[in-house]
Amino acid sequence: MSRFPKTLLQHRITIEPYLGDSAYGPKYGPAVPGVPAFVDEQTKRVAGPNGTQVTSSSQAICALGTNAPALSRITLADGTVTAVINALRRDGGNLGTPDHLELQLQ
Repeated sequence: MSRFPKTLLQHRITIEPYLGDSAYGPKYGPAVPGVPAFVDEQTKRVAGPNGTQVTSSSQAICALGTNAPALSRITLADGTVTAVINALRRDGGNLGTPDHLELQLQ
């Protein structure tokens, strides 16, 4: 397993992991501030968790072990609050690829 180069993770984001729904709306875990990431602000169409096409305004690349399931709340460095559409594991096994977690953000 090859890790994504830390020198490229120049941004810091805050992650509030989605825990599920309650009678009062979504439940989130404790905020984890200062998570190293590479944020790419690029709008593109992606398939949402239920298969419908949605627009992703940006993507964040994090370490593979980052806890940020779909619907987690993310605060970017500029204060923008968004949500995870999909959390995609990019793990090449023994191929020596830069393994990481790609977060497609609303």
